[in-house]
Amino acid sequence: MLDMTPKEIVNRKALRINPAKTCQPIGALYASLGIHNCLPHSHGSQGCCAYHRSHLTRHHKEPIMASTSSFTEGSAVFGGGANLRQALRTIFQVYNPDVVAVHTTCLSETIGDDLPSLIKKAREDGLIPKNKHVIHTNTPSYVGSHITGFSNMTVSMVRYFSEKNGETKENLNIIPGFVEPSDMREIKRIMASMKIPFVMFPDTSDVLDAPQTGRFKMYPRGGTRVEEIQKSGAAQATLALGGFASEAAAQQLEQKCDVAYQVLDLPIGIAATDRFIQALIDFSGKQPPESLMADRGRVVDIMTDMLQYFHGKKVAVFGDPDHIISMTEFLVNLGMKPVHVLTGTPGKLFERRAKSILKESVPEANVKAYSDLFLLHQWIKNEPVDLILGNTYGKYIARAEDIPFVRFGFPILDRIGHTYFPAVGYRGAMRLLEKMLDALLDRQEREAPDEKFELVM
Repeated sequence: MLDMTPKEIVNRKALRINPAKTCQPIGALYASLGIHNCLPHSHGSQGCCAYHRSHLTRHHKEPIMASTSSFTEGSAVFGGGANLRQALRTIFQVYNPDVVAVHTTCLSETIGDDLPSLIKKAREDGLIPKNKHVIHTNTPSYVGSHITGFSNMTVSMVRYFSEKNGETKENLNIIPGFVEPSDMREIKRIMASMKIPFVMFPDTSDVLDAPQTGRFKMYPRGGTRVEEIQKSGAAQATLALGGFASEAAAQQLEQKCDVAYQVLDLPIGIAATDRFIQALIDFSGKQPPESLMADRGRVVDIMTDMLQYFHGKKVAVFGDPDHIISMTEFLVNLGMKPVHVLTGTPGKLFERRAKSILKESVPEANVKAYSDLFLLHQWIKNEPVDLILGNTYGKYIARAEDIPFVRFGFPILDRIGHTYFPAVGYRGAMRLLEKMLDALLDRQEREAPDEKFELVM
């Protein structure tokens, strides 16, 4: 399908071909699902909402609930205020959520709908019942990426809900970043194992990976409750996991409630997880339990056994910036060479951070933010790799160039079950190691002559 991709690279300032990202509202919708009893609301056309829901549904293999203002031609001319009012009336009468989280789309942003005023007027007119909440964020699809949208909605959670009551608690705030429900569950497991009180928001565990009971439940038991987010303003500190997805909310919380924060890389791989555990030790004064240290020891043991197969292998890795920064470091720790590193999300910080990780081991690596898979394919044509790491869209390059491929990040549309296994923490590192080595050894065995087709590796 991609056989016509040219090898010669031409500088492009505007055109994007197969961008390595999707749009802001998808990230905002996903963050909204991390609030307990919350219904995300797309302030735009039905088509936009249908795309965002279907994209998340295909990744998580779970029904994604969201409502829409259902813009028509008239809304595009006169604004969507009347549509939003009718939507809120229907939502609370029929679906009765505790929170409606409104995000905008290209159309409503272009029109310039004043959401704060519209929401305020709806409450004054009794369209929003007492003890119910409507929050909003602006997510124009022509700016940023789904990571930007996730960040913006998380900032709105702080802006609308966090409170400082004058008393500082011992608990920590954890902003987990744009990660899987299983990753959020693993972070909570680590916190619980160290007996550290915490509030994590958003939290999609037990929302998008809820157990099958045979009964439909509009609002699963998971998600961070509003009262917990309110308590975040009285926490000792905030740990923001991933600068692109989480730092803005931590900054907002510091400005609003004077809660200090620290930004950490997503705890993917052993080094980033070590830094996360050390931060927990520094803030809480508590030591990790033996069970957690045993997990770390197992990762080290697996890495030691696998290094002979990873050493010197060239890798192309692409996806969301917070994921790719940590994964790049992990690959370097394994003795691999990430020669092509790319994200579709804008931000020069990504390039600086990735280059700093690679300066000793792969100083000549190609690193680029706000780019696309067309360029990645051209890079690979000019310097082939042994492995590609990235979301589902990388499969086309992998097939065109006959390269082993490991699915990692968002979205993964053509596999099932990935949302139930974490990539973060020591346990996540074990799974990533297994997946990468399996891909490399599968290729080795597929091409091996009979005399080298070994039973024991």
